[in-house]
Amino acid sequence: MASSNNEATTRGGRRRSNGAGSSRRAQLLAIAAEMFATRGYSQTTVRDIADEAGILSGSLYHHFDSKEAMLTEILREFMGNLLSDIREIAESRQTPRDALDGLIYNSFETIHKVPFAVALYQNEAALLTTTAEFAFVAKASLDVEKVWLNVIKQGQKELDFRADLDPSTTYRFIRDAIWSTVRWYNPRGRLQHKALADQYIEMLHGGLLAE
Repeated sequence: MASSNNEATTRGGRRRSNGAGSSRRAQLLAIAAEMFATRGYSQTTVRDIADEAGILSGSLYHHFDSKEAMLTEILREFMGNLLSDIREIAESRQTPRDALDGLIYNSFETIHKVPFAVALYQNEAALLTTTAEFAFVAKASLDVEKVWLNVIKQGQKELDFRADLDPSTTYRFIRDAIWSTVRWYNPRGRLQHKALADQYIEMLHGGLLAE
């Protein structure tokens, strides 16, 4: 019998309802992302997630096949959205400098919106780069890097950026400086994500030394 319009089939064969079911899945993924990011993926069990959600472990399996399936969905959504956003920014900006600034603003905004997904991606790098099931993360990371490198190289070609700086090293300096702020950024702090991006861009463009 064909499934109704109100149902969808998961990769593992289980069916889940849309609407309220999708909302519940999103809630469970948000809980899992926070626990994976703060406790560590290996240290977090399905029972931990279920307890935090106020449900039985068996009930969680109605939505997801495994803890790994939850991590996969969190990362696929995070990497997919990130890659889509930065490609649009790189293609829509008139100059490489505008594009670079746009990528930086987007990075800080991403940290503000999905801090646990960012922290999870940062904290679990060893697992994600050594497990075959998460090979898609490494591929997406390379695709993200290509977008940034194209912007930097185009900026050097158009004399917007210094030509004596190695593009790959420049990208890594920028990437690591920005994404590491997830460890101390406070969404309710004095500097919100846009103001923080403004500060970073000002220092990147003008340097630290007073004229």
